Formats: sequence, structure tokens, C-alpha cells
Amino acid sequence: MGFTGFPDEAFIFYEGLEADNSKAYYTRHKHLYDDAVRAPMLALTDALAEEFGTAQLFRPYRDVRFAKDKSPYKTHQGAFVDVQPGIGLYVEVSAAGLFAAGGIYTQASDQVARYRAAAAEDLTGKPLERLVGDLRAAGYDIAGDRLKTRPRGVPEDHPRLDLLRHRSLYAGLRSEPAPWVHTPQVADRVRAAWRDFTPLVQWLATHVRGSELPRR
Repeated sequence: MGFTGFPDEAFIFYEGLEADNSKAYYTRHKHLYDDAVRAPMLALTDALAEEFGTAQLFRPYRDVRFAKDKSPYKTHQGAFVDVQPGIGLYVEVSAAGLFAAGGIYTQASDQVARYRAAAAEDLTGKPLERLVGDLRAAGYDIAGDRLKTRPRGVPEDHPRLDLLRHRSLYAGLRSEPAPWVHTPQVADRVRAAWRDFTPLVQWLATHVRGSELPRR
């Protein structure tokens, strides 16, 4: 069956999960997760796969082994298309609505080094600056983990100091659960956003790439 939108029950499920993040709530309402969240997300990513590639749906369970917050369930359902390991396109549904993004969310130390080297050089950094400027001008948020101060060794007057502060970088667009989220229009909006994010993702895939460090 093709993608027809996310039903009200998807947002109702996550509103309830935010209020009661327990195994009892999740077990009692798992049919809502399966039918109103997971199934539509699979249909959405299937509709986008021909152009962007196959997406991985994230598990609903949180890894709480080293977390202070022991809540067992994620309060959103995300899906990610890997272009390079950790670099790609993302879509998420939650009680807050829909979120589409593209870029890199976390970087290992070798990736940070490659990113900063590429952002610092005019030949590769100026195109990144234009990409980010164009995305901002189009109404997208530019986000990521950033240093509050300048990185060590970077001059105070570097023209791309703001970009060099980033330890990760992605563009995103959040949309509240308006009536269109219940329709196939979701696929059109995510597709349009992912197309806009693709040049940034390609820049990161070319100049940052996946981490080459051994996995811990």
C-alpha cells in the first residue's frame, strides 16, 4: 500500500508516551505504534527510496546503559538514508510534528579534523559557505554541535569562523502536525527538503567521509 500520510493516532501515541514512558504504556498501545507510526514511516521511505536510496528505521527502544535518563522508549520515530556512514538524510515523526534534515549529526575526531581542514581552505570552504547561506535563505535551520569559542589555531578574523566552530553540521526543517501531515503531501515536502539538503550532504560525503577510527 502506498503512503497516505500519518494519522492522528501517530501523534496521540507519542503524546501519551511523553506523559508515560513506561513498558506498560508502550505494550498497551503497541498496535498504535505498529499501525499509525511504523507502517506509515515504512511507506514514506519506500516512496522516497527510488530517488534517495533505502532508509533504515531506528528502533523505538533507547540505549539506557550509560544514560542518566532511563526512559526506555524514544519519543519519536526516525529514519535515515546513509550516503556515507553517519552522513545522509533524515526524517522523523513525533508529537511535535515532522522533522526533515540532512547532514551529519555526530562526528568522530578524525571527521572533525577533515571537516575543519576543508571548511578552512578557500577552495572547499567557500562552496560550503554558499551552500549553508542558500539553505538559510530558503528558510532552513542550520544546526549541529558547536564550540562556544574558536577552535585552537584558528585566527579570530577567519571569514568562516562560525562554520569552523561546528563539530557537526546539518540543515533541518520542523513542521507542526498541520492537516497536510495526514496526506500524501508529506512525501512531496520531505522530497523537496531532501533535494535541497543533498548538496550539503554531498559536500560532507566528499570532504569529511565516514570515520576511519576503530569502533569502540
